[in-house]
Amino acid sequence: MKKVTDFFLKDEKEGVSKAILKGIEEGRARVVANIITKDGREIPYAFNAAILNDAQNKPIGISGVGRDITASKKAEQELRTALVRAHKGEVRWEAIMSSMGDGLSIQDADFTIIYQNTVLKDFRGDHIGEHCYKAYENKDHVCDGCPIAMAYKDGGTHKSQRSVITGEETLYVEVTASALRDMDGNIIAGIELIRDVSEKKKLEAQLRHAQKMEAVGTLAGGIAHDFNNILNVIMGYGAMVADTLEAGSPAKDNMNEVLIAADRAADLTRRLLVFSRKDVVEMMPVDINETILGLKKMLARIIRESIAFTIELSDRPLTVLADAGQIEQVLINMAINAKDAMQEGGRLTITTGLEEMDDEYVAAYGYGKPGQYAVITVADTGHGMDAETRKKIFEPFFTTKEIGKGTGLGLAICYGIIKQHDGYTNVYSQPGQGTVFKIYLPLSEEAASPDKEQEASAPVKQGNETVLVAEDNASVRNLATIVLESFGYSVIAAVDGEDAIAKFMENRERISIVVLDMIMPKKNGKEVGEAIRKVSPGVKILFASGYTMDIIKGKELREDGADFIQKPFTPKDLLIRVREILDR
Repeated sequence: MKKVTDFFLKDEKEGVSKAILKGIEEGRARVVANIITKDGREIPYAFNAAILNDAQNKPIGISGVGRDITASKKAEQELRTALVRAHKGEVRWEAIMSSMGDGLSIQDADFTIIYQNTVLKDFRGDHIGEHCYKAYENKDHVCDGCPIAMAYKDGGTHKSQRSVITGEETLYVEVTASALRDMDGNIIAGIELIRDVSEKKKLEAQLRHAQKMEAVGTLAGGIAHDFNNILNVIMGYGAMVADTLEAGSPAKDNMNEVLIAADRAADLTRRLLVFSRKDVVEMMPVDINETILGLKKMLARIIRESIAFTIELSDRPLTVLADAGQIEQVLINMAINAKDAMQEGGRLTITTGLEEMDDEYVAAYGYGKPGQYAVITVADTGHGMDAETRKKIFEPFFTTKEIGKGTGLGLAICYGIIKQHDGYTNVYSQPGQGTVFKIYLPLSEEAASPDKEQEASAPVKQGNETVLVAEDNASVRNLATIVLESFGYSVIAAVDGEDAIAKFMENRERISIVVLDMIMPKKNGKEVGEAIRKVSPGVKILFASGYTMDIIKGKELREDGADFIQKPFTPKDLLIRVREILDR
């Protein structure tokens, strides 16, 4: 009978015996050594053994499985040879190592780079034979949080992100490091996989920016609901008081100043709502060329005489579905921005054109939907912007102007308007080389609406119909009641959505029109309107709100046969709208 050690080479028997004795103590043993086969060959062999014990837990034998590891040893030797050859600059396996598309580096225990694949050499340069911390970070010691150092320490896999400056550009890489072991489990080298994650970081930054814009927009919408109710009361009662005062009296002049200030506050709220994309937009077919021509004189007055102003329009009409007033606001804001960037004079040019976005364009630039777009280009020769400023220009309240010279809302509002029109905007700028804004608006097949002259303000007429006013804000509800009753109407007031439905059901035979606040407790205005329409399909409804929710749009209101009045409204506005709807 042979002993286990008899199968191993003579000079390895002592080591095998020690491993078995240690295994008896620990209950398990692993032996890696050369054995002699029947035909006299020496082969590397791995023997995993478990100790067999009797009932008294005393060892009585060994049970195990042996495995020929010739192939594994050969692979290990080839790797060692490859590392040596890589250190000498030989790249037999380079095609495999570079096919992954990521950079790959192998470093020995002294953090000396012994291999780089072609991808990494192209990215960071050839640094074989150098210490990694000196080659990659220009340091004289191992970097804090070095993933290779941590892999050497615990044998695990570690990741980190680093910024890499290449010329004027800052790139970001993700480094994944792990330990390379021999067959005995000893760490012989460290492997780093370097992946360029600059595009991922860019997308993450865009997502954070979009979330920030959305958060401010939500805040603006929430504030507007309450703030416009307050302004409605100030403007309503203020107008009523002003009507009772004699023309030219100091009190009337003072009250007019109050109303002017309230109107300015309402305009600021509307600007915030445009940014937050919660304002009601009257989308109509608009020819961009005609809009710019109609605005030419005003833009010329906005910029100073030292700035040369030119307009270059497309030969063909560029019709888009848009709110003409808001597009004008975008152009005005950008003209003001350009003027401020050219304090010593320069040139402002506005051009229009037609571009088509296909799938390749969308993939290349990372935005847009395939289709034809009207393009407005606003270019100036001002002081330009650096990369960091370009990233922030559409953020609300960000400004490079002196304190008191700008609100930081101009370009943020432009951003909101363009997004609201399903459009896109890009900015191109470098310090000292001016700035170019490009605005993309989806082209429409509808014909542009003809211009209409402003109609004179309609006279306020008396009425005798019954009006249901549903408004949860007591001050606004009382104001509307007083205004309507003073002009002959009978008013039924409701304090919330459910109250509005109940009172309509009780009085539907005599109610001629319903004035519904869009945001109310229990049921919102849209839900109330739908409930009322089920029992009275032809009822006339006037929706009122300081802002609209996503469930309601101007087009949807018109399709439902309803009308809308924007808060804050004056008593005269309310009376004219109610009379106008009743007289249809």
